[in-house]
Amino acid sequence: MGTLVLVATPIGNLGDLSPRAAESLQGAALICCEDTRRTGKLLSHFGIRGVRMAIANEHTELARIDEVLELLAAGKIVAVVTDAGTPGISDPGERLVKAAIEHHHVISAIPGPAADVMALVISGLPSARYVFEGFLPRSGPERGERLRAVATETRTIVLYEAPHRVARTLTELHAICGDTRRVVLARELTKLHEEVWRGTLGESLGHVGQRAPLGEYVIVLAGAPASAPASDDEIVLRLVAELAHGASKKSAVAAVADRLDVAKNRVYDIALAMK
Repeated sequence: MGTLVLVATPIGNLGDLSPRAAESLQGAALICCEDTRRTGKLLSHFGIRGVRMAIANEHTELARIDEVLELLAAGKIVAVVTDAGTPGISDPGERLVKAAIEHHHVISAIPGPAADVMALVISGLPSARYVFEGFLPRSGPERGERLRAVATETRTIVLYEAPHRVARTLTELHAICGDTRRVVLARELTKLHEEVWRGTLGESLGHVGQRAPLGEYVIVLAGAPASAPASDDEIVLRLVAELAHGASKKSAVAAVADRLDVAKNRVYDIALAMK
């Protein structure tokens, strides 16, 4: 039977590619990747030659499915890699897996590097229970909804963010979560200039504000207190965040009352007192 193999590749340090991963890539009839040039350099570094590559990124993954299924039906091995890390985690791979399962092919994986897991375990924040949010929506109502969900989540939250958007995301998290929520910012993991910064959301704004936009960030955010009653200041912060995302005052009051589980009359009075 054909096998679809998801192969984790280094997120920076090439020494993190396992011998089993290299062996699996060498034995594949096809390697689906995001960028043939980048994957080609990885293969060349490990002396892997003669394996055909095909682009399967966010735009072409669906179009690649028929070719992959044909090879699997012929009993071949198809490997899936991304530019860095584990396929299917905020990267292409999920749709190929779904199609292969629907056609009753074998799915396997070669475990390895994953930036979210690495950032979580070195953050120092609770890791027994956590939530992976990946990239937040860039704009629109869905972004506001996800930010509000993050703000009330009691488990540790892990997010990805592009360097040129990290300041905006931290500013919005600060507005909705408050000044003292603990946060860890990790960038360039496993690389020469690896950096892990720990502090509060309030302190994070000054930290990223002075930095050049280099290296994708992993944001590890402490969960919300589980049982503390909402203060007036917290209600104000939530109202400001709702209004900033375009909600009417009536909608903002209803959303904040529901999210914080407080009386709507109390939230309405606070909203009226806001300037």
